[in-house]
Amino acid sequence: MEFRSMNRSIPPIVLNLIIINVLFFFAELLLGGTSGFIGELLNQLPLFPIESGFFQPYQLISYMFLHAGFSHLLLNMFGLWMFGSLMENLWGPKRFLIFYVVCGLAAGIAQLLLGNGPAVGASGAIMGLLVAYGYTFPNTQLFVFPIPFPIKAKWAVLGILALDIFGGISNSPTDNIAHFAHLGGAVIGFIIVLYWNKTNRQRFY
Repeated sequence: MEFRSMNRSIPPIVLNLIIINVLFFFAELLLGGTSGFIGELLNQLPLFPIESGFFQPYQLISYMFLHAGFSHLLLNMFGLWMFGSLMENLWGPKRFLIFYVVCGLAAGIAQLLLGNGPAVGASGAIMGLLVAYGYTFPNTQLFVFPIPFPIKAKWAVLGILALDIFGGISNSPTDNIAHFAHLGGAVIGFIIVLYWNKTNRQRFY
């Protein structure tokens, strides 16, 4: 009963994205780096730099479903559930899926152009959702760790973006976060939601 009730509370695209990400994560744990067909396939799914010689166009999609560890997966899936559920309920499943994929593609392109090294994770698409949420519900109070008091969504989003800008510019060798991918997803997410809001379109597909 609890599982069925949880299913009803999570809209379909968000639920399926979470399931797919979790399945990919377990596949990475069990078969990543092995010599079998699935293991070799998983090794080709991260987003590799073009100059590496390992880049393939499909990696702009596949990298979004891989994660570097459990905490990486947990944080992204929490963000997808928290912000994605609200935005899918607002937009509907088709518009939401288009938004998510386009933000993920933009994040991947930004990583190829500005980032360093291979990239994995749904963070770029999640950043697009976060920006859309902050634009749509700017005065909603959010708790952002480690800040001990709630702040408005618009300030939380701006603060997170500022951290990514600083992280991308500083280019610390010990920092393995794809800051420019985050910013790419955020920028295209803002452009899309701004366009939808100004044109008041009912459909984007």
